[in-house]
Amino acid sequence: MICAASGKCMTEKNHGAGYHSPGKSEEYKRACYEACEKAMALIEECKSSLEAVTAAVAVLEDSPCTNAGIGSCLTLEGSVECDASVMDGKTFGYGAVGAVAGIKNPVKVAHCLLREETKGLMPLGRIPPCFLAGKGAYEWAIRHGIEETPPDGLVTQSSLSAYRKYKQRLQAFERREDSQAGCSIKKRKVEPAASDHTVSDKLLDTVGAICIDCHGNISSAVSSGGLAMKHPGRVGQAAVYGCGCWALNASASKPVSVACSTTGCGEYLLKTMLARRCAEAVLQSENATQSTSQVFKQDFIESPFLANVAQKHGGAIIVRCEENQAELVWAHTTDSMCIGYMSGGKGRPKTRISRLPESAIPGNSLALEGTVSNIS
Repeated sequence: MICAASGKCMTEKNHGAGYHSPGKSEEYKRACYEACEKAMALIEECKSSLEAVTAAVAVLEDSPCTNAGIGSCLTLEGSVECDASVMDGKTFGYGAVGAVAGIKNPVKVAHCLLREETKGLMPLGRIPPCFLAGKGAYEWAIRHGIEETPPDGLVTQSSLSAYRKYKQRLQAFERREDSQAGCSIKKRKVEPAASDHTVSDKLLDTVGAICIDCHGNISSAVSSGGLAMKHPGRVGQAAVYGCGCWALNASASKPVSVACSTTGCGEYLLKTMLARRCAEAVLQSENATQSTSQVFKQDFIESPFLANVAQKHGGAIIVRCEENQAELVWAHTTDSMCIGYMSGGKGRPKTRISRLPESAIPGNSLALEGTVSNIS
């Protein structure tokens, strides 16, 4: 039995060393600690890995310090729209929601979609959905008893303050641009001020988790509030198949279970399908750390699909399980990433904030670590 959870994946303005205040660091670690505790309690009750991973992510969504559920970044219009998905390694079942508003825990909607999908065809032979977005996702969730929340129920003072700050900067930029409206196209080009580059440079968070249950089944989940000041209706990697999370149980031909949950800039993770790429590479390798490093360097940092991107911000947690041993790997190109993990037994969750070396360049360098646990 094992649970791994990831919280903040951050990059600091001006490519600093990724320093976060001790108070905030402890808040991030506490959220991951509680997520692991919640999931492990369910696993020890012989609940499924899917139930456990959903519960872990729901804990992270309920923490105001993460950009998922409560405390999510606001859209250009000042609202909260969230993405989430879950994948069951046993059945390969998948459920996801995108740009959903008014729901306290989007990951629970994704889980419910997966569960309903396993019931088979709906009346008149209709195929049950595995991915819903926007108003349709909200209405479906309410009909299935998922807890809703008022429009401002997911907004915190911190997220509102950030929105107002970014809104002012955006308006200032637009005023400068409008002031040159009478110039030629060449002369109308406006060079952004330094402060214009700070809308998405602070929060690239996506929370996620991976769990293995007492039957050896593995599941993964992911949830995100998206980028700050995103356009309403924007959907990130957290809702997209193969991009936000991936999970595969061991089989007769390949006695290895793998799962991955990603974090970072959704557009970059979408173009590289990082979750599936990491999981499939680890599945074919006996060394999860080495194969993860190769995927991040070759298929993310050096990806031809991101050739025009100066800084590729992303991260992932990956679990590879064979027989009674599980290898957990975490990797990120951002300044820092918060990790929590726990194995079955009487132990407590371990948490830490992984950081790039001070000399590293965020978005072009990789921090990679891991640990091995015996599981029962």
